[in-house]
Amino acid sequence: MTVRSSGSGTAGDNVKDLLYGVVKALNKDAIVLTKTNAGMDQTFKFNSKTKFMRDGKKSSLESFKLGEKVWVDAKEDKKSGDLVARKVVTGAFLM
Repeated sequence: MTVRSSGSGTAGDNVKDLLYGVVKALNKDAIVLTKTNAGMDQTFKFNSKTKFMRDGKKSSLESFKLGEKVWVDAKEDKKSGDLVARKVVTGAFLM
């Protein structure tokens, strides 16, 4: 479930370890992505440490919209097995 980079120093290097998807559902507790690398919908829960970035700058959950393409840095919670978003990013951060 990793986006692959095609070479060194490319725009893809910024997202090579992040999960890609399109926002299908969003609320204060979680984001659901469709069209993911895994080929199925995936849910990522938020916690107090989750960061939101737009165009390479700090943003907020409220700035994200349904249908938007995003990349998520996530980890699995060892106790619950849930995927927890560490960072959700979108926009022109790729350059």
